[in-house]
Amino acid sequence: MNMNHKSYLTLLATGTLVAFALTGCTSKSANPPAGDQSKKPAEAGNQAKPSDTNASTIHVAADTTFPPFESEVGGKVQGFDIDMINAIAKHANLTVDMKTMQFTGLIPALQSGQVDVAVAGITVKKSRMAAVNFSDAYYKSGLSVITKTTSSVKSIDDLKGKLVGTKKGTSSVDLLKSKGITDIKQFDNIDAAYSALASGGVEAVLFDNPVNLNYANTNKDTHVVGGLLTGEYYGIAISKNKPELQKKINDGLKAFQDSGEYKQLFDKYFGGDTAGMVQQGTTPESVALDDTKK
Repeated sequence: MNMNHKSYLTLLATGTLVAFALTGCTSKSANPPAGDQSKKPAEAGNQAKPSDTNASTIHVAADTTFPPFESEVGGKVQGFDIDMINAIAKHANLTVDMKTMQFTGLIPALQSGQVDVAVAGITVKKSRMAAVNFSDAYYKSGLSVITKTTSSVKSIDDLKGKLVGTKKGTSSVDLLKSKGITDIKQFDNIDAAYSALASGGVEAVLFDNPVNLNYANTNKDTHVVGGLLTGEYYGIAISKNKPELQKKINDGLKAFQDSGEYKQLFDKYFGGDTAGMVQQGTTPESVALDDTKK
């Protein structure tokens, strides 16, 4: 009986040790040490950071009162320039973050670093080249006079002594002053100038020819008179703080032209009129208006 009791105690002790060992294994599996848990955040850290994700994003500003190059309909920004910059960005592997502002705020926004790029039918001028970089030219334009069909105005020479409307801060103001025309009413946007023309608030509007033609096509009581007054080239304005961006934009512009999309936009917005098309590689230096001379 003592022998059997001893065997029983031995078996009981052995069973307890086995059970304890099994319990210890189970606890280790269910509750890993803190050191193992700390690996999970480290793995999550390998994901792209927001700054990495946005590294290829360009902040683009547009003045949406310049149809058919830029306009805003139902809260959507659209137009020749908008389609163009989106296509260029795609070719250059860039992402566009679009914002809108008045024309006079574009260059200051570029200089302050608020935006990287601006599109608004911006005429390449030497004074502007001192403040921002420009892409190669993408459109050849000029200024013209639009007035009511009942007006006696037939050319810019007839504007002396008459109140003329135009858009503030544009090359139109420079031309009017150079012609000795001082009765100038400047508006924040060209739509306001056209409204003044319609109501009789101004006798005529002097502005970019494609925009004047666009207005005349939908307002049959107006017409463009006197022909094209100047030869001007539009370029994409680029912050001097991002010098590497100029080459990316130019490379994207070339690819956009090569692809046939350039011609397609002339079909879409100008009814196939290609008078404004320019050759590839038309540098801003070769076409800039010299407005620095006194």
